[in-house]
Amino acid sequence: MTEKEIVEIMTGSKALLEGHFLLRSGLHSDRFFQAALVLQYPEYAEKLCRELAECFKDFKAETTVSPAIGGLIVGQEFAKFAGTKAIFAEKDGDNLVLRRGFSIRRGEKIIIAEDVVTRGGRVAQSIELAKSFGAEVLGVAALVDRSGGSASFGVPFKSLLKLSLNTYDPSDCPLCKAGIPLQRPGSK
Repeated sequence: MTEKEIVEIMTGSKALLEGHFLLRSGLHSDRFFQAALVLQYPEYAEKLCRELAECFKDFKAETTVSPAIGGLIVGQEFAKFAGTKAIFAEKDGDNLVLRRGFSIRRGEKIIIAEDVVTRGGRVAQSIELAKSFGAEVLGVAALVDRSGGSASFGVPFKSLLKLSLNTYDPSDCPLCKAGIPLQRPGSK
């Protein structure tokens, strides 16, 4: 798929929005990507995650781990095309844990799959969780990297789309100063 085709899917599903948004990171932005809006269409989820898995075809992973809840669909679809099992980590306070009988064994080869990376906090927690079991994290897969190139995890990080979106500290946000209403479209 070309970048243009990916952007068309994202905008056509209204997953890529323009306005004044509060991000989970606490920053403000003039654009917002809500992965759930594109992932609600199974044919798009399948198409995008197949393309993302293709980026990791030579990695020989055994398991895909996703942080819940945003990464669940991406992890499941990615795993289907990567030929791995799919498990997810859940929040427990400020940490991520494995529940529901999921386990990771020492030496298991892992890919972390996520919908969107802004600062990469949940991905970093997922990596640390996998490593705490002695797993080998081979890479990170995300539909969208909106970190502006700042996200780094010490392993290959591949995304379908890199969005360099403007982000602002709330105290210095030009959208706030212009009186544009703040929208809270995220998951919190």
